[in-house]
Amino acid sequence: MVAASGASLSNPELAPRAVIFGCAGLTLAREERDFFAATRPLGFILFARNVDSPAQVRDLVGQLRDSVGRADAPVLIDQEGGRVQRLRPPHWRAAPPGARFGELAERNPEAAVRAARLNARLIASELADLGITVDCAPVADVPVPGAHDVIGDRAYGTTVARVVPLARATAQGLLDGGVLPIVKHVPGHGRARADSHKELPVVEASHAVLSATDFAAFKALNDLPWAMTAHVRYDDIDAAAPASTSPRVIRDIVRGEIGFDGVLVCDDLSMKALGGTFAERATATLAAGCDVVLHCSGTLAEMHEIAAVVPPLSSAAAARVARAEALRQRSGAGPFDVAEAGRELARLLAGVV
Repeated sequence: MVAASGASLSNPELAPRAVIFGCAGLTLAREERDFFAATRPLGFILFARNVDSPAQVRDLVGQLRDSVGRADAPVLIDQEGGRVQRLRPPHWRAAPPGARFGELAERNPEAAVRAARLNARLIASELADLGITVDCAPVADVPVPGAHDVIGDRAYGTTVARVVPLARATAQGLLDGGVLPIVKHVPGHGRARADSHKELPVVEASHAVLSATDFAAFKALNDLPWAMTAHVRYDDIDAAAPASTSPRVIRDIVRGEIGFDGVLVCDDLSMKALGGTFAERATATLAAGCDVVLHCSGTLAEMHEIAAVVPPLSSAAAARVARAEALRQRSGAGPFDVAEAGRELARLLAGVV
């Protein structure tokens, strides 16, 4: 029997652990199912290796939720558009990258906001159809000249004034369709001159400069329900640790200066920006103040190591998760004409308003 998550979030004996895991393939292996049942992760994340057809994805999502006995366990995916989208043609739409909306905003800011919201609403429609309830978008990073292309055209623009309205519209479009947005990568990946998947980026800009730019974008979006941290070191704030494992960055910047009080999940623990064992990475991330750790590879041995040290959700984290889920359930709009929305989006992007 699959239980509602509200009861388990409030019951310490049933409380999920503060971790989101991936899985290896298109279906859930028995060993994975038994592991998830025993360890009770908060939720799951899907990647391209987990995606074949709509029916297959729906079935996998159901298997994942059944394994933990929670009908609304969060299921995440990276569906930004452009080069970062796990659902692709022929079964799903090829959504444009964030920069496409920024380009439109240079000519017509109002049309760009409308287009970003419509695009996100179309993404939400696809995700909701599959049972996926959380999208790792929007990107609110503000790139600077010379930054690594790991953000690149995923960003809506190169100024806070350009990024914030389009990120806000994207978040609202997802919520309109009953999908929770995760704003990323807090407190800002735009100045990184390295790819955090491969090495640790180090940002030397002063706290004052960061506050006026990178941090400002996230401060303007601090009411969103989920956020994902950046595996980036900001030397003027904490020269000893990247944001994800820095109590100073999480406490003083993300929760303090930026004022974010939603669910805070770290970026993938598998990324090479982080050092140490997987157990050490998970422990450091939670100790820094993240609510949940994220492990994406689906490698069972690594997941066992992480599960051995990750505790149940804290009461504060459980309250944030419950608050986000309540927002999702009440935000979903009524009837939505996918075909007409697609036509309107095409007109907007073509400049035919």
